[in-house]
Amino acid sequence: MKNQALQSLKQQGVVLFVALIALVVMSLAAVALIRSVDTNTIIAGNMALKHSALVSSDRGVETALDWLAGENLIDLKRLEQDNVASGYYSTFNINGSPDLDDRDVLKAEATWAAAAKAKGVGIVGGTEVSSGNEIKFIIQRMCRVSGMAANANCLQGAPKADKGSLRVGPDCCPPEPLPEPIYRITTRVAGAKNTFSYAQTFVY
Repeated sequence: MKNQALQSLKQQGVVLFVALIALVVMSLAAVALIRSVDTNTIIAGNMALKHSALVSSDRGVETALDWLAGENLIDLKRLEQDNVASGYYSTFNINGSPDLDDRDVLKAEATWAAAAKAKGVGIVGGTEVSSGNEIKFIIQRMCRVSGMAANANCLQGAPKADKGSLRVGPDCCPPEPLPEPIYRITTRVAGAKNTFSYAQTFVY
């Protein structure tokens, strides 16, 4: 009987010790779960910001196309020289870069200092609403030198097909349409949390 009493005294506090260990383990598991949920939330938020920036790049491309169309209507020769204030370069050389693949130059902050801006807006219920993104674009004519576009100096697209009635019959036909220079439009969208998205489009 005395031995049983001594054994009982020795076992007192063991349950408390086990309970404390279990509590610590459960606390660590709870912290790990919270961190996992937070990480997933951050990743989902970053993906949403990146998607928003990518979608906003369309606004830059549309603005650049409108500018090119306007210059063409005024005078095609205006596109033979740089117009840095409008984000236009008559050659693919920016800041002295002679390479067609000038990704480092296009990512440099100095390149975008004078780039043209597009409004980051969308239409909701007939009202323009800002997306909160800063959209800039650069237009490069894919030519080695400024001046008149020539086959030897420029990348050119196929001429527009002329299917008019004047080309039917034995009479003298109008001149063949000339190939047009290719333009590269690069957009950079700066969004929230230091999110940057780049997109390139080739048009002619």
